[in-house]
Amino acid sequence: MSGTFTKSMARNIFYGGSVFFFLLFLALTFDTQSSSPKRDNRGAINESVAHGKKLWETNDCIGCHTLLGEGAYFAPELGNVYKRRGPDFIKAWIKAQPTGAPGRRQMPHFNFSDKDLDDLTAFFKYVSEIQTSNWPPNIQG
Repeated sequence: MSGTFTKSMARNIFYGGSVFFFLLFLALTFDTQSSSPKRDNRGAINESVAHGKKLWETNDCIGCHTLLGEGAYFAPELGNVYKRRGPDFIKAWIKAQPTGAPGRRQMPHFNFSDKDLDDLTAFFKYVSEIQTSNWPPNIQG
């Protein structure tokens, strides 16, 4: 290789790199498109899950909690809370808030009905069944 870097060499590196990364982009896009249907759990959304999601949104739960990595980091990740704790614990925990423990962050009391709590736990069950490629990385969220 000569000691000088010519315009022709720079052009070849640019075009070669562009083609390489374009082909890499296409391969990764194809991989994502082929694996996405396997991760989808369509059809599992019913009226109860939809109402639970609406409760999640209207009460701004994401303002404190994360759900599958999205949201605030003030309170625990809830993407796998259904698997970790189960529906009875979730309902009892929400009903018992705020606990009044000094020095701890407190969740407000939401005055949810039993149906609201059932719907919210149905939403958490739905979220826990999403194929997330092992996210969150540990069981505690």
